Amino acid sequence: MVEQSIWMQKVAADPGHSSWYINRMRGLAEAGTDLAGEARMIDAMAERGSRVLDAGCGPGRVGGWLASVGHDVVGVDVDPALIEAAKEDHPGPRWVVGDLAELDLAAHGITEPFDLIVCAGNVMTFLAPSTRGAVLKRFREHLSPEGRVAVGFGTGRGYEPDEFFADVEKAGLRTDLALSTWDLRPFREDSDFLVAVLSAG
Repeated sequence: MVEQSIWMQKVAADPGHSSWYINRMRGLAEAGTDLAGEARMIDAMAERGSRVLDAGCGPGRVGGWLASVGHDVVGVDVDPALIEAAKEDHPGPRWVVGDLAELDLAAHGITEPFDLIVCAGNVMTFLAPSTRGAVLKRFREHLSPEGRVAVGFGTGRGYEPDEFFADVEKAGLRTDLALSTWDLRPFREDSDFLVAVLSAG
């Protein structure tokens, strides 16, 4: 059993937290807010029909969009309420409840590796710090030999870029590209957000 994620600690402290987040995302979508920036970047990296893992998928905004343009998507999140919302709002992908630190999709009958893994929405900073390295190793285990991982999170949220890059290397991954936004602006030392594209080391 791994340490409980910061997200699930929030849910335990406030049982309405998941519903608040789901309603917030639905409200933004209804207002016409662009919620597909991360997904468009992943789509640009992928051949049509690629196998994509949406790691920490929440209510499905990234994976749902990627499925709508023809990718074979599996989404995983530790919060059952978010997975239920993903199933309701974005039918098509396979949505799975699971902790990324213990990710074993073969146990769910999902045995093929992924061409792309996307981990957006500050998921890495909602993990228990003790599990961050394990999560990156699980990504490596579920990645095809030529596959890539795209991870994005705010740098002022308790997980510094240097620490992340060290964990990436320990997990057997390589940092191919570091950006400060999902719209491809370069990463600098003072950037308040990191988008890292990784591959098998």
